[in-house]
Order: sequence, then structure tokens, then C-alpha cells
Amino acid sequence: MSQRGDHINSSCPGLARASTVSGDACKDVDGGAKPGHDARNARRGRKLLVGVATAFVVLTCVFAAWVISLGPLPLEEARRVSTTVVDRNGKLLRAYAMADGRWRLPADARRDVDPTYLKLLLAFEDKRFYSHAGIDPLALSRAAFQLVTSGHIVSGGSTITMQLARLMEPRRERSVYAKVRQMVRAVQLERQLGKDEILDLYLALAPFGGNLEGIRAASIAYFGKEPKRLSLAEAAVLVALPQSPETRRLDRYPDAARLARDKVLGRMVEEGVVAGEDAAQAKASAVPKMRKPMPILAPHSSDQAVATFKDMPVIRLTLDANLQKVLEALARDRALALGSEISIGIIALDNESGEVLAHVGSADYFDERRAGQVDMTRAVRSPGSTLKPFIYGLAFEDGFVHPESLIDDRPIRFGSYAPENFDMTFQGTVPVRRALQLSLNVPAIALLDRVGSSRLSSRLKQAGASLVLPKDEAPGLAMGLGGVGVTLQDLAQLYAGLARLGTTKPLREIAMVRDEREPMRLMDQAAAWQVGNVLIGTPPPENGAHNRIAFKTGTSYGYRDAWSVGFDGKITIGVWVGRPDGAPVPGLIGRSAAAPILFDAFARTGKIPAPLAKAPKGALIASNAKLPPPLRRFRPMGELVRAGSDLAPRIQFPLNGSRIDVDRSGDGQNAAMPVKVAGGVLPMTVLVNGTAAGEIDSRRQRLVEPPGPGFARLTVIDATGAADTVVVRIQ
Repeated sequence: MSQRGDHINSSCPGLARASTVSGDACKDVDGGAKPGHDARNARRGRKLLVGVATAFVVLTCVFAAWVISLGPLPLEEARRVSTTVVDRNGKLLRAYAMADGRWRLPADARRDVDPTYLKLLLAFEDKRFYSHAGIDPLALSRAAFQLVTSGHIVSGGSTITMQLARLMEPRRERSVYAKVRQMVRAVQLERQLGKDEILDLYLALAPFGGNLEGIRAASIAYFGKEPKRLSLAEAAVLVALPQSPETRRLDRYPDAARLARDKVLGRMVEEGVVAGEDAAQAKASAVPKMRKPMPILAPHSSDQAVATFKDMPVIRLTLDANLQKVLEALARDRALALGSEISIGIIALDNESGEVLAHVGSADYFDERRAGQVDMTRAVRSPGSTLKPFIYGLAFEDGFVHPESLIDDRPIRFGSYAPENFDMTFQGTVPVRRALQLSLNVPAIALLDRVGSSRLSSRLKQAGASLVLPKDEAPGLAMGLGGVGVTLQDLAQLYAGLARLGTTKPLREIAMVRDEREPMRLMDQAAAWQVGNVLIGTPPPENGAHNRIAFKTGTSYGYRDAWSVGFDGKITIGVWVGRPDGAPVPGLIGRSAAAPILFDAFARTGKIPAPLAKAPKGALIASNAKLPPPLRRFRPMGELVRAGSDLAPRIQFPLNGSRIDVDRSGDGQNAAMPVKVAGGVLPMTVLVNGTAAGEIDSRRQRLVEPPGPGFARLTVIDATGAADTVVVRIQ
């Protein structure tokens, strides 16, 4: 029995106690146990698999729910930047801090940033930026290995996209959860944005210490320049700062910033990105220890633009930053020499387009004594003699005077008004050209009396100038000497109209604002050319070049305003000098205070003055002796009064305001138009738009060739200087 029992025990392990079980029973027990065990294992395996799958699904759903709970990317907030005002070429004029005081300027990696900086940034922070999908597994593996082997974080393994995600949703803690969140956001960023967009956002949001965010704000604040051209040392500093912006601030911890810069340069040498010699030279350069102020060019223009476009991140003006800078310096320097409360306004225009190239509203924006924040180019002031050229222009247009005509400068009275010259002397009989160049008052008022004050006022308003008269007063002769209010901007626009041969364009200072209005009429082409031809011969101020700039000066009553406005073939510049509060400044004269600034302003444009426009077709160019007799000498209105049958000339045909249909001959030329006159003393001269068109014959008529379609001014002047004028429409 014991042997059998041993046999049973050895054959049926685990059944030592079942000594009575036969061998068959043992066989049955062994054979029946294996299938049941496998089935249970299979069931357990399936349950485990189902459990794992269920857990995976649950975790996936939880993860998906968590991702969804994160909400959309805060791209709108990330794209908020400081409002910047730029010039016509995109150069920064002024930036405004955001509501919370941060400086965050938009940046375009391709246009705004030096390639050297980008090369260092990508090599140091994210070598595979353009190839990964937001997460760089190699960088993460390297960071994990360094953590395990060194016991502390050596590198974070974050890509630029992950860093952008952290900047968009800043958190203080550094945890696995925060890192996972950055990874998710990085993938989302890569799916929604292109690589260049991601890089641009990073360049705008990266911290550089204090309230500086973005490469542009940092480069301007620390180096005083845009990041378009950075030295190797500067680029390395800007790569190092975002890793620890507060402990490496150049204005607080320059030594720490220098060490971080050198570390960047050393690693770049190791990786073959930078030559050792270049890195050594960069390490030898000092780092800045102070922040520089943000640029504030054209502050008055910028303030006006921001007030007009409140939510526009970038506002482009028509100004030229280089010209603006030199003219602001000119105004500041000249104001310091003139007095502590003197301010200066300067405006420069492009004649052809009407675009403002420079706008200096005051001598110093931050000087309270000079009321620096008051824009003196928009202030209404008395223009002095600066409106005289337009009196002469209308006189030329009407055809009763010519630049070579003679005119008397002698005591004369217009009712109770007796004008006098600035120096209280009289020149006698002088050419009209000389009278305007010397700014004689009596000839100007005599011409204005003939032209008509209301007509001068309406013509200047028609050309875009807003004239301000004293309350309840109508235009009078005094407006010819400054008895009206006007702004420097409007005055410059009128003078640009002379350069444009008789038409003005509305001033345009904000580039995105288009004015589709047609040019506005100032005067006829020949008249405008004659005015410019006279003004270019005005004696320049001391040390000024002769015959280069057509200009006029003016001084208001009581020495309150000094003016000088001039133009060449390309640009017009206007200068105002005075006290913003309107107080008199003894000795403040346009010729000595404003004209030198005008000539310096033209010199600082860096360009040789362009020649004026050529004489238009039909302009009468002749000496006094060769002028038609009525044009050889101007006679004031008082000398034209007659009695009895000695009547002044009167145009009988065509009637004033009539429309004239001109038949065309077979060759397309206009047929002659008859002009008939009653009264007057022969010989009588006919002028069409200020240009001589022949003499009236003994039958008191003449056939003249009409100009092209449009309005035409016909003037007849008799031998005594009396004249009549009509305006007709040719069609």
C-alpha cells in the first residue's frame, strides 16, 4: 500500500491524501483540470483587456474633456499690442503703452528682425522649430535624461511653440500638469497657425524685464534702435534675457545679463553656429546699463491719429520720420535762442499730392512754459502780409495788372483807412514785381480794393482755407494786412496751390484716409505762375541762397506772429514763430525770426531745391515797354471815376455768366468767339484768363480764340486803365 501510495503521490501531485484513488481516477482528475484552468485564464485575460480598454477609453474621454475644458486658444488677447504710429516708410514715430503699462510692439520676423538674432534664437531655444508639430520628443528626452543624471533641471525641453503657449496663459507653478498643458496648447497652436505666425507672436510676447515685452520693445529700450540691425553681442543679449527676464534686466543686473550673454555665445561656438573669433569680440563689448526712452516723433500728429482711430494697432502717417526728426530739432534749437516762452510751428507738404511730410506742432512737446502740447500749426492767428501774394494773383488773373506794370507807393486813403508801410516810408513808383517782393502795403491794398475783399475771401475759402473774421465783420481791406485769422496748415495749403499752378489739394496726414475730392481752384495757371515767378526773386534772409525758393514773410500787428512760407517745385514749407498765448514779442519780425528757419528747413531736407513749374502756354512775358498800354501802369479805382459821356468800358457780349456753344471746324479747332464792347477809350486790350488776346478794333469788337471747355474769364481794359470783366462757360 505504501508503494502504491507513493506512486499515487508522485503521479498525482497534490493528491497525497487521496490514497484510495486509482490510477484512472488520477488520470481523470488530471485530464479534467487543464481545460477548466485555461478557460478561467482566458476569461481573466478578456476581463483584463476589457478593463484596460475601458480604462483607456475613460482616460481618453477624461483627457478629451479636459482638453475641451481648456477652451479656445486666447489668440485675440495674445494679439493685443501697443498702438504704434509709423511714418510713410513704416518707421516708428511713436508708441503708446498698453492700458496696464506694458510695452508690447508687433513684430514681423522677416521684416523687423535681424537674421543674426533669429539664427541664435532658433539654435539656442528650438533647433527643430520648423520641423516639429509643437512638441520636440528629442528635446524632451534630453531634458529628462539631464534631470535624472544631474538631479536638477538643466534644460526644459520646451519648444518655442510651448513657450508661446506658456506666455499666452502664464502660470507661476512648474509642474507636470503645467507642462502637459503647454504641450496640448502647443499642438493646438501648430494646427491653427503657421510657423511664421507662431514666431511673430513669440517675438511680440517674450518677456525682457520690467514692462518690456517683445523683441522690438526690448531693442528700442536697451539699444535705442529697431531690431533690424543688431550686432552679435546685442543679439546674444536678447536671446538670453527671456530665460530669466527679471534677474537679467540690463537696467538692474547688467553683470548677470553679461554672463548670460557670454553663455549663449559660448554654446553657439560649441555648436558651430558662431565663429570663435566673432564670439570673443562680442564678449568684449559692454552691455547697456540704462533704459532709453521710447521714441516720440510727431507727438501732435500721433495724438490726433490715435484719437481718430482708437482701436487701430498700427497707424501709418504720410510723414517722413527723417525729415520730422531734423525739423523738430531745428524748432527746438531756434526756440531756445529766441526766448523761454517762444514756440515754433513748422509744416512741410508734398506739392503734388498734398501729403504732409513733416508736422512740428511746437518747439518742445513737454515744455509747459511754451505750451508745448498746443499744436500751433492748427492755431488760428493773424497772417500778417502772407495773404498778399493771393491779392496779386487775382489781380494778374483779372488782367488789369502785370508783374512789370508800374504801381504807386504813396500816401493814399480808402475812406477812413490809410495804410502805411512797415517802415513808415514810401517807395514812390515801383514795378508790381518789386512791390510784392518788398511787401509794400499801399500797393497791396490798392490792388485789393480793385480785386474786392469779398472776392479774395471767397476764393481762398473755395481753395480750402478756413478764414476767421472778427465777430460780425465782413471782409474788408484790412484783411490784406492780416485782419483775418488763418492757420499755418491752411496757409501752407494755399502756397502749395501756387506751386501747383492754381489748384489746391486737401492736406492728407493719415495714410489710410483717402480724399477723392477733385483739386480746388485757387487762381488761373498763368496768374499762379506769375506769383511764383515774382516770389522766387524775393531777397533771402542773411546767408540764404538767392532765386532758389519762392517765399513770403509776414508779421502780425503788435509783433505777435512771425511767418514765412515758401515753396520750390516739390515741397512747400510753412513756419510760424510766436507765443502760444498771443502775447506780443517786441522785435519779432517774419523776415528775421521766421525766414531763416524756413531756409534752414529747406536745407535740412537734404535735397537741392527743385525748379518751379515752367510758364504755362499763353502766359504774357514782356518788359514794361512791351506791355499793352493799359497794363503799363496801374491806376487805383479812384482814378477811374468818369462823368458825362466818358463812360468806362462795358462788355456787351458775351454776357456775364452765360454759356457759349462753340462750333468746331472740320479740323477740330474751336471757332472764334466775338467780344463786343461799349464805352471806354481806345485802344482797348482783351485778355482771356489773364493772357492778352489782342486789341478791340474801331468797331469796338474783336474775335478771340476761346480756351477749351470750362469757365473762362474775359477782361477788357481801355487806355485809361478802366476795365470790365465777365466769366462765361465754354461748351
